[in-house]
Amino acid sequence: MELNPPKQEHLLALKVMRLTKPTLFTNIPVTCEEKDLPGDLFNQLMRDDPSTVNGAEILMLGEMLTLPQNFGNIFLGETFSSYISVHNDSNQAVKDILVKADLQTSSQRLNLSASSAAVAELKPDCCIDDVIHHEVKEIGTHILVCAVSYTTQGGEKMYFRKFFKFQVLKPLDVKTKFYNAESDLSSVTDEVFLEAQIQNITTSPMFMEKVSLEPSIMYNVAELNSVNQGGECVTTFGSRAYLQPMDTRQYLYCLKPKKEFAEKAGIIKGVTVIGKLDIVWKTNLGERGRLQTSQLQRMAPGYGDVRLSLEAIPDTVNLEEPFHITCKITNCSSERTMDLVLEMCNTNSIHWCGVSGRQLGKLHPSSSLCLALTLLSSVQGLQSVSGLRLTDTFLKRTYEYDDIAQVCVVSSVIKVES
Repeated sequence: MELNPPKQEHLLALKVMRLTKPTLFTNIPVTCEEKDLPGDLFNQLMRDDPSTVNGAEILMLGEMLTLPQNFGNIFLGETFSSYISVHNDSNQAVKDILVKADLQTSSQRLNLSASSAAVAELKPDCCIDDVIHHEVKEIGTHILVCAVSYTTQGGEKMYFRKFFKFQVLKPLDVKTKFYNAESDLSSVTDEVFLEAQIQNITTSPMFMEKVSLEPSIMYNVAELNSVNQGGECVTTFGSRAYLQPMDTRQYLYCLKPKKEFAEKAGIIKGVTVIGKLDIVWKTNLGERGRLQTSQLQRMAPGYGDVRLSLEAIPDTVNLEEPFHITCKITNCSSERTMDLVLEMCNTNSIHWCGVSGRQLGKLHPSSSLCLALTLLSSVQGLQSVSGLRLTDTFLKRTYEYDDIAQVCVVSSVIKVES
């Protein structure tokens, strides 16, 4: 009967250890009152303990550092570092030692070895050391594959591998909202406001080192996250830039189209790419992480066939006194001429002054006209300007405009002569 030969033991040993920053040492204080049986014994022991903080011995947080006791968490955007050591445990030298480290993700396999050249010889009790680094850019399961090949003194070629699996977690939750500002330009060149909500979904505080928006080539960006106090730029988040676990911070940016693109509405009209967010943070004892979002996109604002915008309106008006506003009407169609009729409908608080149902005439494609209108308010407080109607006599189509703007109505001051 033929028997299988015994499996030969390897002459080399492979050790892999993740490199992370240490943590502050924590101890459990044991104390009692002076009238208890131990007296001052426990307090004296804590004062003599080198790991405690002088003057604050009863605090659990010490002033010493401790090495990591487990693999720990790895978050997207952080740098994964690992120490790889191959040790010759035998009493004979081996030749042509090749150590290879690959990182297998769900989409690709990356070679992390610093050198692809083989070591000519490794004597007994000697080792080959290597440190690998990789910025993690994918979420999910990662497998570190370490392979070692060598040749024994007898000329036999040996090979073995070890696998180390770990999970990459998501550190931040980023949500974005776009707001299209009204202006005297056409709808495709208005300012765009971006609100970015960033939430810390880890279990430890983060120091937000930088949150910036890199705009696309057609826009200029202005950050609205600071105020000017006494000639000095001060952040709106205060002096401490820490983000506690599960806390959310809102960042605001204003994007304006560059002059060369704003003057050519046809070029920028179909563009929806705004830019991308660049986020840099630090955790624990200065471990750095960085995330960059994909290109942010927005839906271009649509105003239909006719757009009505305000050119001028007062902030504050007197009760039951006429005031003036200026409206701009734009034919957004690129092919059809409109024949418009203006109707003014009173509301409970706003009353229009003038003739309703008047002809505005023909409005050609992509052209505009300005109207000066007069109205008054019969109610104090913040009132909404509503009740304008535009009718296109060609298509018999009516466009309604309510909540156009708001004005503050105050009581008029009456001077009484003595």
